[in-house]
Amino acid sequence: MENTIFYVIIALGLSIVINIFLKRFGISQIIGYIFTGTIIAYAFDLRVVHNSHSLELISEFGIVFLMFTIGLEISLAKMGSMKKEIFGNGIMQVGLSALLFYIICHYFFNLDFKSSLVIALAFALSSTAVVLSYLKTSKEIHTPYGHKSTGILIFQDMAVIPILILLTFWATEGNESLLVILQDTFISAVFVLSLLFIVGKRLMTWMLHFSATSELDELFMGSVLFIVVSASFLAHYMGFNYSLGAFVAGMIISETNYHHRVEADIAPFKDLLLGTFFVVVGMKIDVALFINNFALIVELFISVLVLKIAIIYFLLRISSPHAVSLKAALALAQVGEFSFVIFAIASSDGVLNNHLTQLLVLVVILSMVVTPFFITRINEIVALFTKEKEDEDFNLPALQGRENHVIVCGYSIVGKFVTKELDKLDAPYIIVDNSYKHVKEALNDNIEAYLGDASKQSILNALHVEKAAAVIVTLDNLEKKRLICEAVLKYSKDVNLIVKVVSLEEKEKLADLNISIIVDGKAEVARVLVESMRTCELKNH
Repeated sequence: MENTIFYVIIALGLSIVINIFLKRFGISQIIGYIFTGTIIAYAFDLRVVHNSHSLELISEFGIVFLMFTIGLEISLAKMGSMKKEIFGNGIMQVGLSALLFYIICHYFFNLDFKSSLVIALAFALSSTAVVLSYLKTSKEIHTPYGHKSTGILIFQDMAVIPILILLTFWATEGNESLLVILQDTFISAVFVLSLLFIVGKRLMTWMLHFSATSELDELFMGSVLFIVVSASFLAHYMGFNYSLGAFVAGMIISETNYHHRVEADIAPFKDLLLGTFFVVVGMKIDVALFINNFALIVELFISVLVLKIAIIYFLLRISSPHAVSLKAALALAQVGEFSFVIFAIASSDGVLNNHLTQLLVLVVILSMVVTPFFITRINEIVALFTKEKEDEDFNLPALQGRENHVIVCGYSIVGKFVTKELDKLDAPYIIVDNSYKHVKEALNDNIEAYLGDASKQSILNALHVEKAAAVIVTLDNLEKKRLICEAVLKYSKDVNLIVKVVSLEEKEKLADLNISIIVDGKAEVARVLVESMRTCELKNH
């Protein structure tokens, strides 16, 4: 017990030091956790410990909490609206990828049917932990390529269930028929989903309401943890993986009024347990095997990467622009964390031999280590291979001949109020926002809005800034605000540029720019308060 605590403390401290160092170079903390696991395993001779069932269970709950947060963002209504991305693109991607990898493994590498199918299904999956974490952090989950990537990832996570059923069938072959297993699985699935959606939904809503009204944060947090763990163990008890129960629980809570608070409260637990998962992944690395087979592992990794990029790109290109398809293909090109589970089960059941399993694990680890380096640079990479503008949804013809219009940069809270005031004046205006979510909101409000970065010259040219009556910048981010101001003033010095600031510090940092009007939010609030006071005084007299 003392040794365990000692190893945990060492791992925690080492991961902090490594991630602080990597952060300076813009490298994902996932790589830091993997390196931590490898260093700990070799420094303290713990390479056997990574097979511990308890440690594997703890690390798996990192994926459980990640799936729970995914469920929070995918309500039943949203899943219905994303059926094309989830069931259309998802089925085609997993099916075509698995088919191509199976043909290569079986006919080119002469592997047997079972081994080829297991490898094909595992390689068809992508990393939810890496990709979705990045999309959510960078806010690109609301972009066209982020939307399509999320849909495919959701289907991949759902596809893990039948894959595990298949492995279970092979493990019990000779005892039960596939028909019996599928029948039992179907009955179990109906029971679990019915229990969670009918009984569980009412219980979860009552529990969250009761704990929220108690005004005790620890009670609310305890309720959330109880819901996640209980739903996970229910799914596991009925023969499914833990993540299914957590995902469904998240979907149920997403329909309630507590989903934003739940997501915020659960984030520290998810990140901590997800870090544990990647530490265990790092402990699986066999450095000697990696060095001796370095060329083979790199070749396999590059082959998988190129094939998945090609498959996903051509699949999405049927209905999506070139840039969107390429970005999604690059984001989903790696092999996912669920492949570790698939390989582990297949190896323990004798479907894969141990040496082959070790090589495949190293390929997956290399894939997950390399991914954070290029996923954060997808826009730059795509720009090298395409002539399409980043504003692929920008409808240029619709703006031809536009003049004396107001350009509103940003459709968040302040932007919405600005448009209401402009409507009162009956002034023509255009919304431009780099957030796909905000553009969708504006379009839903029957407002003319376009997706684009107002700091780009191509966008300013399309907006006809030189003919605009004014440009109003409502953004909160100071860095982005300054980039837009610099770009607008460089494009047209005569433009009426109106910028919102929230502090004296922001005002000072923009003072060197020739901005027409700077509106200090706090000063305006003070002025309105005094005006209101004077009105009250006049009424009293």
